[in-house]
Amino acid sequence: MEYRHNLHMHKAAGVHSGASFVASLGDEREVWYDGQRVDVRTHPAFAGVLRELGRLYDLQHSDAHHKDMTWTSPQTGHPVSLSYLAPSTPAQFAAKTRNSHLWMEHSHGQLPRIPDFVANVVVGLYDYRHELGKVDPQFARNAENYYLYCREHDIALTHAIGDPQIDRSASLAEHPDNALRIVERRADGVVVRGAKQLATLAPYCHEVMVYLSPAFFMRSAPEYVIWFALPIATPNLRLMCRESQTEHRNSFRHDLSSRYDEQDAMLFFDDVFIPNHRIFLLDDCQAAAAGFARISAWALYVGQIRFYHRLRTFLGVAALASKAIGVKDFREIGDQLGELTSYVEMVRLAIVGLQNELRPTSGGHLAPGVTLALDAFAAQVSARVAQIVRVVCGSGLVMQPSEADLANPVLRPLLERYMGGKDVDVVFKSRLFRLATELVSDRYGMRQELYEMWNRGDIVRNRIALFESYPGRAGIEANIVALLDGASAALQAAHPVPEST
Repeated sequence: MEYRHNLHMHKAAGVHSGASFVASLGDEREVWYDGQRVDVRTHPAFAGVLRELGRLYDLQHSDAHHKDMTWTSPQTGHPVSLSYLAPSTPAQFAAKTRNSHLWMEHSHGQLPRIPDFVANVVVGLYDYRHELGKVDPQFARNAENYYLYCREHDIALTHAIGDPQIDRSASLAEHPDNALRIVERRADGVVVRGAKQLATLAPYCHEVMVYLSPAFFMRSAPEYVIWFALPIATPNLRLMCRESQTEHRNSFRHDLSSRYDEQDAMLFFDDVFIPNHRIFLLDDCQAAAAGFARISAWALYVGQIRFYHRLRTFLGVAALASKAIGVKDFREIGDQLGELTSYVEMVRLAIVGLQNELRPTSGGHLAPGVTLALDAFAAQVSARVAQIVRVVCGSGLVMQPSEADLANPVLRPLLERYMGGKDVDVVFKSRLFRLATELVSDRYGMRQELYEMWNRGDIVRNRIALFESYPGRAGIEANIVALLDGASAALQAAHPVPEST
């Protein structure tokens, strides 16, 4: 599915189905798992998420959702994903929002790097192309061609912006492997060496997009400043995956991890060649720093939609668990459930606010409101949300029967008598509490919680940026100064200082 210049329409077929998506992963990608090179289409560690992604892609072709997830390409006439629509009217933005809600609702907010996410980074890249063109006109053309290529081929992308944790106390001069860098410049492109970490969903993606990490905005060496995109199946690009959460060798239910363990990967760029037409920015640190937030505007917005649906999943599980063990009407439990509901509603209202603060960009599109406050809020409350579920469920998170226990004729009468719940049988209760355990207690839940803490960037940096960029701050400070000046004047009028004699 490679493209060059104006050939991005070659073999374009519009939105993937589940079957065509799985088939499209049959390339020469180098994916390593537990010391072995694997085929993600057939290895059991990848099977659950692959099925789930296929199901989500099939929604684009379903009678119920086709119209809400696709639009017609003006170039080819094919149906293409609304994830790749660059909105220029409120109606187009609303259509994108409905599409994102469908992706997130149908995955229960459990796939943070769902294909809808990085597709919207590509929308941001396309919107920022004119600024890139000020650095080099070819960068603008590359960004536009790449956007069209991704849109017309329904490309699934990961992005890799995190630098490896080697020695972050060292400077790049002291430890050049701390960040990806250019090691050779050629007439037809550049060669890069280094690593990027936690490229979520990478084994299932067609492409990876790499751009400057915000942790290194102040890089002075131009060899560390580059934006580019490459096929996962690029020579000398190696993916090493973490341990899967899906390979359970028992009969306990794992309804979440078996479907949504989207994988994270280290990407090793072992002197990887990047052709010129795949480069979007080179050497210019200021353009990279200014563009990082710009190209993320739509992706960060759909990330909040995903978080909203994740919170709804927590609320549903907590509410059902409280009913299943007869504690819903306990005052302290009602307080916990109310707190969780307040977070759901606050995020919903914030998303509405972002929709109503559409702002025109210099690229001619409409971007949502700034998400910095919601980014910080989500990282701040995510651990608390998990703690609420732990409090509501109590010790039931620790001890539940397996599917084999439930099927055992000796154990089943005991389980019905002592491990059922209020108005629910032991089968429903055990499966519900297993779901809760996955959300908040086991390896899958802990990985998800870590993700929520860090995926929007450092919460401290985000809070500082929010304060420094808050548009109403100057007026607020002026009001306080006026209040102090007015109070001082009134005090002086009421109690004039006597003249000295």
